[in-house]
Order: sequence, then C-alpha cells, then structure tokens
Amino acid sequence: MITQTYLYLLDGIPPTHRLALAYAPASSRAQWLALFALDARLAGVVRAAREPVLGQLRLAWWRERLVDQSLPRGEPLLSLLQGWGEHRSALVALVDGWEAMLGEAPLGESALSALAEGRAGAVAALARACGAGDDAKEAGRLALGWALGDLATHVSHSDERSAALALLEAQPWKPVRLARSLRPLVVLHGLGIRHSAGAQPSGIGALLSAIRLGIFGR
Repeated sequence: MITQTYLYLLDGIPPTHRLALAYAPASSRAQWLALFALDARLAGVVRAAREPVLGQLRLAWWRERLVDQSLPRGEPLLSLLQGWGEHRSALVALVDGWEAMLGEAPLGESALSALAEGRAGAVAALARACGAGDDAKEAGRLALGWALGDLATHVSHSDERSAALALLEAQPWKPVRLARSLRPLVVLHGLGIRHSAGAQPSGIGALLSAIRLGIFGR
C-alpha cells in the first residue's frame, strides 16, 4: 500500500532510482526505498556543506543513528530503516563513502572509490536484509559498477569525471541472475553498462533498456 511516508521519501530520490524502484517486488520495496532515500539524504548533506567540518558533523549524526538499537520516531526515513534490523549498521559504510566526497575538488580516485564501495556494501547488506544473502557478493559487485556509472554522470569537475570513467571502464560487466528482490539493482547496473559503452545514461534508449531489465531481469 502506498502511504504518505512512501510518497514523501519517493519525492526525494533521483528519477533513475524511482524507475528502478518500480521493479522492486513488494517484499523488498521498503528496503530499496530506504536505501535510495538515505543515499539521497547523504548526498544532500555533502552538497549543502559550505565547510567540510559542518558536513562531517551532520554525517556523524546519521552514523550514530544507524548504529542505534532503537531509532527515534518522527523521522520517516529512520522509521523505514527499522526494517533493516541488524543489517542497518552496514549502512555506516555509505556514510563514510559520502564523507570522502567532502574534500577539495578535484577529488581523486580514492574518494570516488570510497563512495562507490560504500554504496556496494550497502546493497550487499540490503540483499542480506531481504533474505537474498546468497546473492550478496554478486550484488555488491554489480552495485560497484552502478555506483561508478552514477558518479561519472553527476560529478561536475572534468578531472573527477575522467577518474570516475577510468574506474568504470575497469569494471567486469558480466551480468548475473539475481534474486527477484534485487531487480532494481539489475536495472541500475544495466544503465551503468550503457554508460561504460559510451551510450547516453538517459533518454529513450536508456528508458527502453531499463524497462526490459526490470521486466525480464536481463
């Protein structure tokens, strides 16, 4: 059932993530929405930080919340993260990854890799939280490719874009069959493959590719 909380969090995530989320089965939709919403929230902290130390303080707040045994009520995203249970603490790596993006531009490969690996670890944790633990390792590998493709699309400095593309091109793009609960990752990974091959990551071609992956899983 679509709730006000769902619509509120959905409004805050990027269009590509909304598209991918549309192919999540009911059993994993809340976990995917929570991950996408948290990622978007952390990205917003980094974008809004005029001084690195201010961004670090706000990110530290999220880091503390993620390891709390009982999350405070009243914040829709924290309420949704309750469903991650013991796997929620793995999302701290995502916070750490975004913290690496607080440095002076142009950021080097190490900072970009830190964020990509943080996202990959978060997706692997999501696989375990959804009962697809057998696919966690491969999910993390596919998520690394998606994360690097997303970075190459969104970083503004030309040197950062070049570094992200170099990391992206080094990725092994072999697709695998994953549990149905991880279908949003298949969509995002497919868009990353398009970017790696030099195709536009958006537009009608990307949309048709995403629809095919979302329906058939390959």
